[in-house]
Amino acid sequence: MGDLGGDLALSLTSDMLWTAVLISAPLIAVTTLAGLLISVLQVVTQIQESSLSFVPKLIAAVAALLILGGWMMSTLVQFATRTIGNIPSYF
Repeated sequence: MGDLGGDLALSLTSDMLWTAVLISAPLIAVTTLAGLLISVLQVVTQIQESSLSFVPKLIAAVAALLILGGWMMSTLVQFATRTIGNIPSYF
């Protein structure tokens, strides 16, 4: 059995991290935007209710997952297929 070289390990790690960023970025962006809008609304109306911040972010996250979930899953499946398919070339 061959040794998994440092360059290959670094390449696999880099590909994994970029895939994780690509998959998580839309959900983080949507919930951050929803939180910012709700915070501005709370400042303007001077309503300081914690559930007013949590519930819209939860709804935005669920909506983003429903809309982008298929794309996220296909991206993850492509990464897994590519990584598992390349296992014989690693050795």
